[in-house]
Amino acid sequence: MTGFETSGCSSSRPHVADAQKSPDGPDSTASPGKRVLLAYFSRPGENYYYGRRTTIKAGNTEVLARMISERIECDVHRIEAVDPYSDDYDETVARNVLEQQADARPAIANLPTTLDPYDTVLLGSPIWNVRAPMIMSTFAERFDFRGKTVFPFTTHAMSGLGTTERDYAASCPGAAIGEGLAVRGEEVEDTGAEVQSWLRRIGVLRG
Repeated sequence: MTGFETSGCSSSRPHVADAQKSPDGPDSTASPGKRVLLAYFSRPGENYYYGRRTTIKAGNTEVLARMISERIECDVHRIEAVDPYSDDYDETVARNVLEQQADARPAIANLPTTLDPYDTVLLGSPIWNVRAPMIMSTFAERFDFRGKTVFPFTTHAMSGLGTTERDYAASCPGAAIGEGLAVRGEEVEDTGAEVQSWLRRIGVLRG
């Protein structure tokens, strides 16, 4: 399936850091004193790389999530599937096709109890076949996002944000969907300036 991107997380366990406050931001950005959650799904193993394949220990989305978390004050939660995705590229492609066709909601092993403490949520994922993996819909539909602002961020081969903005608007009724960030997976290590600029625009960059 041309353009299918898989990028993921390391084998480290998910963690939630101590809550912090975010700095001032203009309208449509995070507000002063708001608590921020960065929740992401990522996948290690065999990945797309400039038309070829490469094997990575930490997926591109995890790398991007780490870059973001180093620059802001937030809690971090890595989303893990009950049935982990294969390290094999073709097997993951095939599974994703079936999940998209079935409009599936893959089970999550480590759902947070609540998102109530957070006013701003950064949702990170790869783009697989033009949209976020279906497990991101599982996560988004599990919680009440009314009154929160959601900022998507993605790693991709060619699809940018894909349909994440539309999908999260449907999955998170009552939330404001803010400006997203899309980073090409092969270039994620070199996007520090782009990440910094985005975080400043959305009002969460650490002072």
